Amino acid sequence: MTATAPREEQLWSRCAGCATLLYRKRLRRNLDVCPECGVHARLGAPDRVRQLVDPGTFRPLPHRPADVDPIDFVDVVPYPHRLTAARAGTGLAEAVLCGTATLGGHPAALAVMDFRFLGGSLGCAVGELITCAAERALDDRVPLILVTASGGARMQEGVLSLMQMATVSQAVAALREAGLLTVSVLTDPTYGGVAASFATNTDVVVAESGARMGFAGPRVIRQVTGRALPDGFQTADFLLRHGQVDMVVPRRALRGRLVALLAAARAARPPATRPPAPRRPAEPPTSDPVPTATGDGDPWATVRLARHPGRPTTLDYLESAFDGFVELHGDRLGGDCPAVVGGLARVDGRPVMVIGHQKGHTTAELVARNFGMASPAGHRKALRLMRLAARLGLPVVTLVDTPGADPGVGAEEQGQAAAIAENILALTVLPTPVIAVVTGEGGSGGALALAVADRVLMLEHAVYSVISPEGCAAILWPDRSAAPQAARALRLTAPDLRRLGVVDEIVPEPAGAAHVDPEATARALGDVVRDNLLPLLDVPAATLVRLRRQRFRRFGAARASLRAGAR
Repeated sequence: MTATAPREEQLWSRCAGCATLLYRKRLRRNLDVCPECGVHARLGAPDRVRQLVDPGTFRPLPHRPADVDPIDFVDVVPYPHRLTAARAGTGLAEAVLCGTATLGGHPAALAVMDFRFLGGSLGCAVGELITCAAERALDDRVPLILVTASGGARMQEGVLSLMQMATVSQAVAALREAGLLTVSVLTDPTYGGVAASFATNTDVVVAESGARMGFAGPRVIRQVTGRALPDGFQTADFLLRHGQVDMVVPRRALRGRLVALLAAARAARPPATRPPAPRRPAEPPTSDPVPTATGDGDPWATVRLARHPGRPTTLDYLESAFDGFVELHGDRLGGDCPAVVGGLARVDGRPVMVIGHQKGHTTAELVARNFGMASPAGHRKALRLMRLAARLGLPVVTLVDTPGADPGVGAEEQGQAAAIAENILALTVLPTPVIAVVTGEGGSGGALALAVADRVLMLEHAVYSVISPEGCAAILWPDRSAAPQAARALRLTAPDLRRLGVVDEIVPEPAGAAHVDPEATARALGDVVRDNLLPLLDVPAATLVRLRRQRFRRFGAARASLRAGAR
């Protein structure tokens, strides 16, 4: 009896929803959906592919990720050890399985994420693989299907993982321009950087029954707001009620719904009017050598300087580094987020559109501005002003200073993830020069929503990171007291990011940091914006967009060190 117990145990499975003991073969026949309560169990990527595609048609892409540790991240378990364990536990090389197949006879490229692999986190290799799948779809002129299952960006790869949101989004934008259908299938769970980029900026967003999706997770929202969450918060039905997905589909009907979408797209698709884009665009010229005058300092001390309440805000810079500011309000959909300010101004007599996060100096100002954490209305206001700038032929200057996007219940109800995703997507194709300056905190997707730019500048004592040190410590260390260690591991300072190629230039601050001499800081910021803007003014719009895309494309290929070969 003892000898047969393990085998007997494998024959049965207990439902996570109703706790019913189910015969494993019966559960598999029902596509891992409980026949008693309808709970959809999570699927690994290979099982998901088998359920969706025509038998025998899936062909993995010929790209295999090498070991990646771009910032030499160390917490209580070394990052390479985590990767090794994930590969052994899943049989996958990374957290996504990419390839081509047919569904109902219709060809498509697929990228299917696997939550078992480090929580389906989005890192450089994952971003590269999904981008290669999108580029294969563009080359073959077929639709792209993305199946998401992710906790968000991969902390162990720092801000380079954040860049993948832009890298994949611009690949989606290229498919849009080519008139090729893109579909994302949200499965449980889909959060963070994945939700705020390619999971929600496709043509059609399908949620599998039981899926949950949001920018911030429920635990984070409860901690930040101290509020109980509504029943069914962030579930597929919640998303449908709030207009954030096109449809909610049970697993058994999912393949049929995708086949119908592919059939409609195939019938409507116009003939190709241009040759397919090259799969691997050439990298732009390397930037200047890394400056050494700023020094590295202590990252945790830099974090505290970046958060100093006396540090100049966007409105301070608009008063002193720019001229003639005329503020524009509203997203034209019913909201005017105070955490984002923007409008027309001049740099050295030249008109520009300036958009930035606004915090404040006093407690009352910080509360009134939601600590610089933009709501969906704030991101949509920024999007409206970017598009207005493009119509008027004005350059865009963004000033980034936010701990992150608003993680509140209302923000999730109003589509926070999709609002961020749409900003990232729009910036990748904006036909006018874009300069971003990280002036204080550059926090996660809320920062990237204003930082997909031709030139990214950073004040000497600013920080830019995929997650706050406190958040990273709470997840990967025993407690938040390890925040200083996390700050060092995340490589979030200006010199770190300059070396990684995320930042083009560091703006020196006065002795003691920006809050000691705000006027001198403003002069330095105005000068560096002018100097970086002038060379861009005569660049044709098509060239600007191409080079901007190449800039973010290289964060996948260069950092992930992919090598061709059979999976």
